[in-house]
Amino acid sequence: MSPHDTHEVFNQTPPLSDVNLIAGDKPLLDALKVSGVDPESEGLIAFGAAWGSAERLDLGRLANENPPRLRTHDARGYRIDAVEFHPAYHVLMRASMEDGLHASTWDEPRSGHAHVARAARIYTAAGVESGHICPITMTHASVAALAASPNRLNDWLPKIRSRTYDSRFIPFWEKSAVTIGMGMTEKQGGTDVRANSTRADPKAGDEYALTGHKWFMSAPMCDAFLVLAQAPGGLTCFLVPRFRPDGSLNALRLQRLKDKLGNRSNASSEVEFHEAFAWRIGEEGRGVRTIIGMVQLTRLDCAVASAGLVRMGLALSLHHARHRSVFQKKLIDQPAMRMVLAELALESEAMTALALRAAHSFDHEATDDHESAYARLVTPAAKFGICKAAPRLLFEAMECLGGNGYVEESALPRLYREAPVNAIWEGSGNVIALDILRAETREPEVATAVLERLMADVRDLPGASDAARDIVMALHSPDAEAKARLVAERLFLLAATAALARSAPPQITEAYARTRLASPSRMIGANDLGDAVPPLLERAFVAI
Repeated sequence: MSPHDTHEVFNQTPPLSDVNLIAGDKPLLDALKVSGVDPESEGLIAFGAAWGSAERLDLGRLANENPPRLRTHDARGYRIDAVEFHPAYHVLMRASMEDGLHASTWDEPRSGHAHVARAARIYTAAGVESGHICPITMTHASVAALAASPNRLNDWLPKIRSRTYDSRFIPFWEKSAVTIGMGMTEKQGGTDVRANSTRADPKAGDEYALTGHKWFMSAPMCDAFLVLAQAPGGLTCFLVPRFRPDGSLNALRLQRLKDKLGNRSNASSEVEFHEAFAWRIGEEGRGVRTIIGMVQLTRLDCAVASAGLVRMGLALSLHHARHRSVFQKKLIDQPAMRMVLAELALESEAMTALALRAAHSFDHEATDDHESAYARLVTPAAKFGICKAAPRLLFEAMECLGGNGYVEESALPRLYREAPVNAIWEGSGNVIALDILRAETREPEVATAVLERLMADVRDLPGASDAARDIVMALHSPDAEAKARLVAERLFLLAATAALARSAPPQITEAYARTRLASPSRMIGANDLGDAVPPLLERAFVAI
């Protein structure tokens, strides 16, 4: 030490960087394997290395420390309604689009496991920087809605499929690639989109003029937006481009950008339409039906991304525990800390297994009735359970680091702020639970078939029969709606246990069933995981 030093800095954890976020994630690799995905041939190993690099991780930090800015007018006073982003955001968008996160499941010929391979990418990228995933997800999901208007799909799909990133603010037909956003909710309705008041006046053919507002319109620099508005025939879906067909700027007036808890790198806006040009998508009066497929795809991404956030929080906790010493022992060797880390690993592994199992069902729903039913019923349950659990698990991860996890130099505050958005987006808890309840009531034979298949995988595990019984009794209860969250939670836990049974060692699956299905889970670190602790920690350690 020099005469001017007061102390020596030691016992500090080095940065977690330059790691392969996929090659070292054993639960993810096993979930890929049971779905028939070879990570090497799919390019996932290279993807994991790129997104675990120090440079990519730092881009995530920069994009969030420098949020987008709204410019309503140019220097001469003309309205431009443009949003400016930090260069780090554009680099992340370019990287994700080059790897096809926005469109790979729509490639021709279609792969038999495109959704699973894409889910692994979304899961990995979300843990590094989640804000830019918003336009990526919306662009990907938009194709399901555009399919209701084949002519529009033919115009837009080639540019959606493009693997370039074109951020220029010009008409879509002049660009090499496009992104598509959505604007559904309004001030007076929120989730109740049928209360929307935006008016759509017919002009010629499928062309309309929209007048009204949207309370949330995410990623306003997308090239077009799927919007719900009231046409003469009722609530209808429309595609609203940023530029009119004559090349002039469309009348989308951005009022302000939302000042959000998290998701800081992504712009979310309030917008007014002043007779904005729009194309009708699907039939008048069938707007909700038109967007259902899109909603399902975005719900899948919510679940996958939240699982990725939890995985990154776990990785940071484990990394810290391996390098930090307390009371003459590494944290990882302290019994109490081992229990916390093992339980975080258990939750993360269940989330990962279920997220990829849900993606697997999307790969096969067109040819397999059971997979189609699984996608419809279990995807919202996965979204419900995974997304609602993420904030509390990331708090536990933060606590593992103590004060170092609470300050902004750590990635954990950003992960923690990010976690709630996926539980709110595309249906908050009650909305999702009621959707599940309606689906099970509307198609009882489908719900029964899904439950039977789940039970075939978990029948001998603790609490499985009780969970199935709870679901059936709640569905037949006179106050079933009041028990919607019970149904959603029990279905989530049953599906997560079944997904673990496909890919995890038996003692891990048994521990999850015993501490989640058989009885209500205690707080993290207070459940008896028995002989599952060593394999949980060994599998979780690989990445670091």
